[in-house]
Amino acid sequence: MTELATAAPWRTFRSYLGQTYYSGSYWSATTQSLVIYESRLELANLILADFNTSVRNIAAQPFRLTTMIDGKTRNHVPDYLLDTETGPVVVDVKPAEFVGKVKVAATLEWTRELIEERGWRYEIASEPPATRMMNVRFLAGFRHNRYVDGDLVLQIREVASVGMRVADVLSQFPGQRDFVRAALFHMMWTQQISVDLDSRLTEHHLIREIQ
Repeated sequence: MTELATAAPWRTFRSYLGQTYYSGSYWSATTQSLVIYESRLELANLILADFNTSVRNIAAQPFRLTTMIDGKTRNHVPDYLLDTETGPVVVDVKPAEFVGKVKVAATLEWTRELIEERGWRYEIASEPPATRMMNVRFLAGFRHNRYVDGDLVLQIREVASVGMRVADVLSQFPGQRDFVRAALFHMMWTQQISVDLDSRLTEHHLIREIQ
């Protein structure tokens, strides 16, 4: 698992004039490095994996699987390998409209069989809930530790309590609202503070939990 976690991607994305998909690299707070993606849907699920506190490492295009089906060689490169607190998770990202197509479903099925034979988990990720994704994508802008005032984080923890609104916390720091807001959003990203992310994030959100 350690070798796979640090291995170079089996394949890298390609850029060319007129390409119809969106690819690039995302700086992951989990890995403290760039992780590649080949589509906007992969990027969305990559951000969600980065937000997941149980994920300890993310490897893109981690390996190639090969099997024989009906006398023909089949190959497949999964999109991500996650090292989680409960064990390795292999993720394939596919639009929901494609998952049920015969060829795609067949590939995903034999991939699942091979992965689960190793005792690993296999997941197919499609389009996440729109509002939750919007909120997590916004919080990802505050994922860098170096842009957050650590002393402010400690001060926020002293005044914040479950049931308070975000606005109530901000009101405790007159003249520092912008810095406190950034620290609060970072604490939400790191899940030191939990709020409802299934509704559009505003200053009226209530603090659900403080870790």
